[in-house]
Amino acid sequence: MHLNVEIKARSGHNDRIREILRREGADFRGLDHQIDTYFRVADGRLKLREGNIEHSLIFYQRPDQAGPKTSQVHLYHPKPGPELKQLLIVSLGVWKVVDKQREIAFIGNVKFHLDRVAGLGEFMEIEAIDMEGHGDVTALQKQCDHYMALFGVERKDLLSNSYSDLVKEEGE
Repeated sequence: MHLNVEIKARSGHNDRIREILRREGADFRGLDHQIDTYFRVADGRLKLREGNIEHSLIFYQRPDQAGPKTSQVHLYHPKPGPELKQLLIVSLGVWKVVDKQREIAFIGNVKFHLDRVAGLGEFMEIEAIDMEGHGDVTALQKQCDHYMALFGVERKDLLSNSYSDLVKEEGE
């Protein structure tokens, strides 16, 4: 398990954010086409992320609130293939599917996502990560706040929920 403090925001200026990340010396990992399949669970969120750069089964719990929020994340990195997905579909059922193009970059322990989500538009995420899971939440919060200010993220653009919730809202 690891600990994240993260934000997600609507963005109409990912090109500008990308340039700021370059100036700051970010390590760009590439562009990944990701399909996130969310499964029906009683608590938290369980998703299978299928991508070329990131391929993971992810369970997380976090509050639905705008702005920086703390998440407890459990990751499993299965081999790509249909078997695990089929098992999860049969046993839990699919809740929602999110299709996105994600550009991934890092500065130290902070991960950045520049996303284009099918049917929803352009977004950005900042994740300050403590891989040990017992670090200083205040320090992680300060890292998120620093990059929010650097990128000019406005409070009105912050999202309180996940892409799966937005896809659900669009479908209703």
